[in-house]
Amino acid sequence: MGSALIDGLFVFMLAGFIGFEVIRRVSPLLHTPLMSLTNALDAIAVVGAIVLVGEHKSNLSFILGMIAVVAATSNVVGGFLITDRMLRMFKSSRPTKP
Repeated sequence: MGSALIDGLFVFMLAGFIGFEVIRRVSPLLHTPLMSLTNALDAIAVVGAIVLVGEHKSNLSFILGMIAVVAATSNVVGGFLITDRMLRMFKSSRPTKP
């Protein structure tokens, strides 16, 4: 169990560092498509967390799975709200000509 936990934390640290570096270098014009991509990835995380909670192997896995479901779901919802707000910025407020 100890070695698996260390390995998991190491992978988590590397994924966080790589994700930060990739997102930091994205042009502002590409943030809307990037938000859509991260929403899709977070939806995969929600499904994985639901599977983890459904197995209910231990109380710790159940609690961490529930936290993961809540965190990933809030990230998906927030991503869609931000994407919608950004897309509304590009719409013209002037009436269009028929």
